[in-house]
Amino acid sequence: MRKVLLTGQGIYYAFTGIWPLLHMPSFLAVTGPKKEVWLVVTVGLLVLAIGAALLTAALHKRAERSPEVLGFFSAVGLGAIDVRYALNDVILDVYLLDAAVEFLMALAWVWVFFKTDRSIYRWP
Repeated sequence: MRKVLLTGQGIYYAFTGIWPLLHMPSFLAVTGPKKEVWLVVTVGLLVLAIGAALLTAALHKRAERSPEVLGFFSAVGLGAIDVRYALNDVILDVYLLDAAVEFLMALAWVWVFFKTDRSIYRWP
C-alpha cells in the first residue's frame, strides 16, 4: 500500500503541478481567473517537486518515513487551503474536488502509518 500511495500521489501531484506550466489557458479555464499568475506558476513548480520526490521514493528499495510525512502533510495542507478558500469564495468550488482527493490521500497515509510493519524501515 505504501508504494501504491507514493506512486499515486506522486503522479497526481506531477500532473497537477505541471498542468499550469504546460498550458495556462486550460488551467485557468477550469480553475478560474487568477490575479497573480506568477503565484500559480510557483505553486505548480512546488507541487511538481513534491510529486517528483514521492515518485522517487516509490522507486527506491529502501523505505524511509520522510516521503510518507511529506505526502501526508502536503495532502492535508493543500486540502485545507482548497476548503478554506473555496468556502470563502476566493477560489472556485472546483477546488473542493481536489480537497476530497487530498483528504482521501491523507487518510490513506494515516492507515499506512498504523498498518505498516516498522521493520521495513532501515536506519543508517
